[in-house]
This record gives sequence, structure tokens and C-alpha cells, in this order.
Amino acid sequence: MRIIFLTQYFPPETGAPQNRLFAMAKALRMKGAEITVLTAMPNYPDMRIQSGYRGRMVVRENMEGLDVHRVWLFVSKGKGLFTRLLNYFSFVFTSALYGLFRLRKTDVLLVESPPLFLGISAMLLARAKGAKLVFNVSDLWPESAVQLGLVTNALAIGLSERLEMRCYRSAALITGQTQGIVDNIKARCPEKDVLWVPNGVDLDLIDKARSTPAIRSEYGIPSDSFVVVYTGIFGHAQGLEVVLRAAERIRDRPNVLFLLAGDGPERTGLLAFAKEKVLTNVRFMDTMPRDRALSLVAACDAAVVPLRRNKLFEGAIPSKAFEAMGLGKPLLLGVEGEALRLFIEEGGAGLAFVPEDDADLARSVLRYLDDPSLRRAHGESGARYVRERFDRHRITDRLWQALVPLAGG
Repeated sequence: MRIIFLTQYFPPETGAPQNRLFAMAKALRMKGAEITVLTAMPNYPDMRIQSGYRGRMVVRENMEGLDVHRVWLFVSKGKGLFTRLLNYFSFVFTSALYGLFRLRKTDVLLVESPPLFLGISAMLLARAKGAKLVFNVSDLWPESAVQLGLVTNALAIGLSERLEMRCYRSAALITGQTQGIVDNIKARCPEKDVLWVPNGVDLDLIDKARSTPAIRSEYGIPSDSFVVVYTGIFGHAQGLEVVLRAAERIRDRPNVLFLLAGDGPERTGLLAFAKEKVLTNVRFMDTMPRDRALSLVAACDAAVVPLRRNKLFEGAIPSKAFEAMGLGKPLLLGVEGEALRLFIEEGGAGLAFVPEDDADLARSVLRYLDDPSLRRAHGESGARYVRERFDRHRITDRLWQALVPLAGG
């Protein structure tokens, strides 16, 4: 089976979509598929094309057996709508042009949305390459952009909704990252096959991280500190201000340290807030390779997973929660809806706090600080839960079984 992955985001970029798609592509390759990845020059999240790729229109490379083709796109640090659209549509254009003339026939074309506009390139290439289109939805768009206030123009919203439905109707299979996404699409497209393909854990990678010697000493983290860790994107949706405000509330408690590792558009503002409040119990770290980030989480005591309080996020399942649970770390979960039901109510993997409520987060941190047996029980329960329900190999098996008929057997 030949499969083309079409995605704007891919390693060496860091982030949940990048990690998930890379793992999915490698797992399908292990099943016997021939994988080609058509993606953009790496630039996310700092919106600057990475060293080694700058000034180049096309790069082709092999990544662990994957044939990866990278094409140019417009990149700018500007945050306006016009700048974002240029970023999206430049890749729509270059990916379509390159794919038409440089990629061969294939059985399946799997496209990652968002950005929704990449569906234009996907539909064109699927037809040209004789491929069945698989539309993988990790975030409902334009619904999410509207609810976050990123898109307010009625004409733009209407056109985006028409494109969304066109993409769904053109797909031979639709896959959704959360059950909420799957239910939403099924309600609007009852005639389509929609498969839940959640994020999960690479247990081999998790076990390797757990067996790595503690790295606290490398980063100067006192061995007697109770460390609450966040790793990932510092974006608007995460609402990391709640972590800093919680740290401010319990700054008088000794040996409590909040560790935030990553990068993103909100990092500068968070650094300024921490400096203004003189938060000596908060420490920022730069983005690091994924294996190092996992080892860092393994060396901490609890993982905080926040999102802003928005009805949209009730269907979100942050990928960092899976990895923390796999590492046996209890969650401080500031997400309502599906994630709360899965991880806290079913999985018993941690304590929930009300999103954006720093007082509630501070109370949960102190509860873990004062009750080591509770955080140990939650960590062990979460580890069991993800191994039973979210082993990435099992998830890939379900996807493979759905892809085989599309490729003619």
C-alpha cells in the first residue's frame, strides 16, 4: 500500500500534531506501507524557517524510512489574519504544484486538518494521483477559530464552512482525534465513515524515558523540590497564566517549583509576568528534543495540563496528558468535557481543577504536596489506563484495518 501524508506540520518541528503524525507514519510503515510525506519547511512554533532549510525551495530527505518532501511556504512572525492566510495558502499552492509534478500515483492520501485550506490541495492531488482521500481532523475548523475569536468575518466563515463540508464529502474516510470531533462530523455527515483515531502513547519511547537516569542535576533542580511540570506550546489556547498565578498564591510554600518548558507566541508575556511578580518558584526552559522532554517529565512529580475555559475545548484531549500518564505522573488537569471524563473519571489519573481558576489549581498542587500516597496512586492508575486504552500500536491496528479496503484489499 502506498500512502501520501499531506501536512503543514512535521518534525523536526515540535508539537502534538508533529509527534502524532510522525508516529502514525512510522507505525504504518512497519505494517508494510510505503510512506511519502509532503510537508512544509520546518518553522513552527517560532515562525522562522529552521537552519539548514532556509533559502531553499525544495528539500527531500529520509526520516526513519519515510520519504519526506518539503516545499517552501511564506513565514512571518506577524499575527494578523492576512499574514496567517498567506502562510496557509502559500503551502496550499506549493504543495499542490510539487505534488502534481513530482509525486507518483498512490493508493491513499491522508491529509491533516487544520489548516482546513490544505483540503484544497488534498482533493486536487487525490484525484490526480488516483488516491482515496482520508481526511484527518484534529480540530474542527472553522468552528474553533470562530469560538476563539480568530475569525469574525461572516463571508469568510461561510466560505470556510462550505469548504469544510466539501472536504468531508470528498473523503473516502474521515478520521477524528477525539470522540467529540467524530460525533460532530457524524451528526452532519451521517452517510460518511468516521473513525475515532485518538492520540496515544509510544510505550517503547515511554519505557526508554522512564529508564533514563534522573536529569534534575543537569538542570540544577534541587532533589528535594516538589516539581510541577508543563512541556509544550506556549499558546493562547493553553492559558498558562493560570500556572503563574497559582505559583504566586503558594510562593511561601518551600520546595515547590513550577517548571515550564517550551516556546510559543505567549512566552514573552509569561516571562514578563513572572519577572514582574518576582516568581522565584517558577522556572522557564527552552524547547528540547522530545526524548529529553519525556525524560524531564519522568523526573518531575506531577504534570499540569491546562486549557482556557471555552466550550470548544470540552472536546479537546491534550496529547501531553497521554505521555505524562504513560510515565506514571499524576495529572493536574484544567480541561473540562471529554478529557475530564477519560482521564479523571475513568482513568483515575489525577486531580481536576476548574480551567483558568488559579486558586483551584493551587489547592490541587498543595493536596499532592501533602499527600504522596495520593499522587502515587493516581500516577499508577493513569499508567495502567493508557497502556490498556491508548497504546499507539493498537490504535494503528484499527486505522490499518480501515485503510486496507480503500487500497483495494
